Amino acid sequence: MARLDLIPSLKKTLIVIHDLVATALAVTLAFVIRFEGGRLATRLELLPSILPVFLLYAAAIYWLFSLYKSKWRFASLPDLSNIVRAATVLALTLLVVDYVLASSTFYGFFFFGKITIALYWLLQVALLGGPRLAYRYLKYEQARTHAKDGAHPALLLGRGTDIEALLRAIESGAFRKIAAEGILSPRQGELGQVIRGVPVLGSFADLERVVEEFRERGVSIRRLVLTQNALTGDHGSDAEGTDLLLRARRLGLPLSRMQDVEEGVSAAALQPVEIEDLLLRPTVEIDRARLARFVRGRRIIVTGGGGSIGSELCLRSAAFGASHILVIENSEPALHQITEALATLGTDTKVEGAIADVRDRMRMDGLFAQFKPDVVFHAAALKHVPYLEQDWGEGIRTNVFGSMNVADAAVANGAKAMVMISTDKAIEPVSMLGATKRFAEMYAQALDAEMASAAGGTGHQNGGTRLIAVRFGNVLGSNGSVVPKFKAQIARGGPVTVTHRDMVRYFMTVREAVDLVITAASHADGEGRQTGTPSPAPVTSNAAPREQASVYVLKMGQPVRIYALAERMIRLAGFEPGTDIDIVETGIRPGERLHEILFSQQEPMAETGIDGVMAAKPLFADRQYLAARLAALVEAITRGDRLAAEAILEEAIPEFAARKSRPTADAAAAASAPPAQSRSA
Repeated sequence: MARLDLIPSLKKTLIVIHDLVATALAVTLAFVIRFEGGRLATRLELLPSILPVFLLYAAAIYWLFSLYKSKWRFASLPDLSNIVRAATVLALTLLVVDYVLASSTFYGFFFFGKITIALYWLLQVALLGGPRLAYRYLKYEQARTHAKDGAHPALLLGRGTDIEALLRAIESGAFRKIAAEGILSPRQGELGQVIRGVPVLGSFADLERVVEEFRERGVSIRRLVLTQNALTGDHGSDAEGTDLLLRARRLGLPLSRMQDVEEGVSAAALQPVEIEDLLLRPTVEIDRARLARFVRGRRIIVTGGGGSIGSELCLRSAAFGASHILVIENSEPALHQITEALATLGTDTKVEGAIADVRDRMRMDGLFAQFKPDVVFHAAALKHVPYLEQDWGEGIRTNVFGSMNVADAAVANGAKAMVMISTDKAIEPVSMLGATKRFAEMYAQALDAEMASAAGGTGHQNGGTRLIAVRFGNVLGSNGSVVPKFKAQIARGGPVTVTHRDMVRYFMTVREAVDLVITAASHADGEGRQTGTPSPAPVTSNAAPREQASVYVLKMGQPVRIYALAERMIRLAGFEPGTDIDIVETGIRPGERLHEILFSQQEPMAETGIDGVMAAKPLFADRQYLAARLAALVEAITRGDRLAAEAILEEAIPEFAARKSRPTADAAAAASAPPAQSRSA
């Protein structure tokens, strides 16, 4: 290790030696070029007495302008600018010394002279900058040669500025097995130009022509690579993305997209462009620097860390610089998969895994007491409506009592924030999933109210735990999502099954969902602690009124009609709905409704000050009221009495009691209003 530590110091020493030798050579050559005969001999004779002092001064100037900090392999215009500025300071210094001191005091003549100093300046810039640029070019050629060995010829698609960044990544070795042969740009002004040695051959509409021209020259294009913003903003559209995906499939070329390099993640990556990438509105931009500030250096527990949301929470927390992560998961394969994925990130985060069930209160208390978390993300849950309608007792055990165990353990061990992953089905619930999640929300809100009212109502400001909920719509790509189901049905040749022609849902990506969770936690731990206008008192409560936001939701735009979603996915796969692949309605299942909503009409809205994120203040019952219902739920589960359990939930959640009238209302709404459409349906 000590030997390895010496390498950077040795390299920096060699750079210093190079720069000082270059400086001495620049001064000497300036004299040799400018003077000859006796005038040259006089100056060369006096030079050894002057040069050491000038070299020490030059070394200080080079350090001041950061010439020793930049890597030669990545020498760029800012580095050249620093060289020019340093050489200019040195030249001006020589001019002042020559005119003020040397000519009048020591020698009676100008030792350098203006022409010599100008020559010195040119030589100094060339001798400092030239080797750096030559070294960079050598490394560039080596990288290009190495990258082309066994690499697949590829076309890059995107705007010039984004393409330039992608080409730099390819040259550095971040993207392997890609040989950039040409560029397609949506900007007409870039056609015919060359970017880092790669020609811009046309626009996206020229894809087939360019591929064929390469084939005629004996080059077989093997893949297409999109920059991150190739199909967004002013230069791309949803329809263009759909068209491009279909054309790439007809050509038999895989279409990949450059993935963002997140904070803390050392390597860039390419990901396949999937159908679901083209199904949504533009992604909501969230302040990731804010998220990094919140997560960095903290100890984080993620329950259900092997699930689709939980695993992404773990990965994002590590990428944003968490010091320690404890993954709690009751599935051994899922736990192994996520801990292995975290190990490959190359971050400094220390990762621990624990096989445990959130329903085991003693186990939760022990894990939390040992780990002492700063932030808890509670993603463990049972979430599929049909199963919870069938196995209602298991839903109550996990979603209600499991959440209660995690919330109590978080508070008992001094966590700053506990975020419970909830669902839009918790609003005016009509299913056991919605009711159990709503009850869990109410328990967390009651506990949060106690923390807020502690120490005379300043508990949160003094560091008490914040407990909040984040509600999602349907998460694309998550376990049980409709999109993977439709893809599998299309791959089998159909039919594609939808429950009702007019059913609509909100959609978001896993990445958006997780960004929302961390954003909500940061808001709850920061702005959400500030006082403001008190909210209405709890539904049934002796707790003090409170004002903090307690429920967070992402602004997801217009909901998508599921039938239109099925039609579009069939077309994206290259088929025609109703002709090649049928769409079959199977009927609404127990616990489902046609339309989802984001907030209850009774929940007062709260401003977050964060673009794309909405919040509501709580409606909750105090813990004493809930404790009696929890005890009754235990008895109902023990007896296997579903009617008794539903009666208890109806008593605690008045909206759940009115669920039997809602399907009729939903049907009436669907009949009287045009169904919501996706953006491109």
